[in-house]
Amino acid sequence: METWEAIDQEIIKLKASLALEKKEDYDRYQSELAKANQKQKVEKGVSWHPCQLSKKGFTLGNRAFIVIHRSKSNEGPHRLRAGGPVDVFLSGKANEPKNRNAVNGVIHFVNRNKMKVILNMEEFPFWIDDGDISVELQFDERTYREMDKALNTLAKASTGRLKELKGVCFGKIPPAFGSSPEFSVEELNESQEAAVKHILSAKDVALVHGPPGTGKTTTLVKAIAELAKIEKQVLVCASSNAAVDLLSERCSNAGLNVVRIGNISRVDESILSITLESRLAEHPENKNIKKVRQQAEEIRRKTRKFKKWNQREARQDNIAALKEARDLESWARQLEDRLLEEVLFQADVIACTFVNATHSSLRKIEFNTVVIDEAGQALEPATWIPIINANKVVLAGDPFQLPPTVKSSEAKKAGLEVTLLERLIKRFDQQAFLNTQYRMHSDIMNFSNRQFYNNDLKAADLVANWKLSNYAGKSVVYIDTAGCGFDEKTNEKSLSRYNDGEFFILQEHFLEFSKTQAIESMPSIGIISPYREQVIFMEEKIGEEEAFTPFLDNLTIKTIDGFQGQERDVIYISLVRSNPTAEIGFLKDYRRMNVAMTRAKKLLIVIGDSATIGADKFYLDFLNYVEENGEYRTGWEFMS
Repeated sequence: METWEAIDQEIIKLKASLALEKKEDYDRYQSELAKANQKQKVEKGVSWHPCQLSKKGFTLGNRAFIVIHRSKSNEGPHRLRAGGPVDVFLSGKANEPKNRNAVNGVIHFVNRNKMKVILNMEEFPFWIDDGDISVELQFDERTYREMDKALNTLAKASTGRLKELKGVCFGKIPPAFGSSPEFSVEELNESQEAAVKHILSAKDVALVHGPPGTGKTTTLVKAIAELAKIEKQVLVCASSNAAVDLLSERCSNAGLNVVRIGNISRVDESILSITLESRLAEHPENKNIKKVRQQAEEIRRKTRKFKKWNQREARQDNIAALKEARDLESWARQLEDRLLEEVLFQADVIACTFVNATHSSLRKIEFNTVVIDEAGQALEPATWIPIINANKVVLAGDPFQLPPTVKSSEAKKAGLEVTLLERLIKRFDQQAFLNTQYRMHSDIMNFSNRQFYNNDLKAADLVANWKLSNYAGKSVVYIDTAGCGFDEKTNEKSLSRYNDGEFFILQEHFLEFSKTQAIESMPSIGIISPYREQVIFMEEKIGEEEAFTPFLDNLTIKTIDGFQGQERDVIYISLVRSNPTAEIGFLKDYRRMNVAMTRAKKLLIVIGDSATIGADKFYLDFLNYVEENGEYRTGWEFMS
């Protein structure tokens, strides 16, 4: 049993590791941008330049927004995402420093070559219509500030409910559970139903461990619906906009009144319609607010201009007119606040990212339960942002899939990569484990099942033995490039690795496989790699090869991280690493490989060099698994 003093020390340690991460993150940002010109920033993916203004307007709350687009000739990979802070400025020549008239804002959405930015101002900069516009990513100070603030609040909690939650989560107080409600839902299996009961009976913390394909989202939606029947409102959070969007959409489809707060990551009507902005815009009262604001703007526009301040009559008229405009604007804000409270009061579910849980519109709302999805990918300090304003927390995710991104090796050593979900799953006896997966053939599932899930997973009858039509081979294939001379290469600019030989083998196998499939019923295919440079290389080559053209609509190429949460009938994994010293780098993150292998539904093909990866026990176990349960082939078969 932990003491309160030991808990305080743990929080101090957590704060210190977060400070190390912030420093590393900022130093990388500075080194990347300090000496780079505009063209280099575009190449690094931190800037769009140049862009054209296609729309401008005002949000509810009277914040100015712009919609910009870049031409196809300027498109390329980038790191600009919804929720990211940016500077917006008038484009100069590519080798000139940016215009110092820059204004800052937040990306609302990015959709291919179109972006909406909400500016942190109530009027447009004077230059907005004067020419091309550039957008540049800024350091995300706000996220670190909110995480640090949450840890400070947690450290100071010496009484009340937050102290009790702190005690439960740090091992001072055992989690409490009440009686489990009786109910049965046809669409839930036994373990999913048990998870919903676990969530409802928990008084402090509920843990839902959902391995790949086990219906975690379905289970959470049902639990949220049950919570909404007995609680006024449920707060739903996740670290990424995409995860929040998915859960919001599924809750809305289940008949719940959902309000999505903050920045959205995709332009989809089903998501836009449940955003706070859209709900306010559709409300009948919004017309009155617009009318009042228009009156204020008309009064400002008509204020008389005069050359000399001593024109007393003109000055007094202007002062009176400006006061009337200010009064009207104040009235508009009061109407808007009232409307905001009404929309939020009627919601069953309020959904947002961790940082947006501090949104000003939520300050008056007391939540009993916060449901945190994908908790296995969230830094613990971020997880505490919404928890500090709730009485109970539900943590759902899988600690054996992608971990949170930690850039500082020192912070990682200090334990920042260990999530709250991971800590509590090891500590708590009472937790819900979803044990039936509905995605993969059992042969694809079973290697991960052995390595990560203690063989507790089972494949549903529907998928356990499913196969591709006209394909007679095994469901797991390994193609060994050992001895083929396919050494890995490094891009000197990005320092990421690629392996052109592995792609050659992948291409030859794909052509062989595609002959067994009818084009009109081609299965969905994912081609993934842990290395960004390999993905870029494969995208270019596949775009050039006519043999792939008929199948492009069914084919997706991404990094493993980019494929989290997705699935395809067929998955190719290019491991890349091939060197005489058996260095495997990224591949050491076995959780990342768990994600990669469990994206496949009916056929998994892994391509790699056994002489390089076989020195590692995890990969040696995989090679042995394939020999026993799959199809082990050599790259030489494809080189004739």
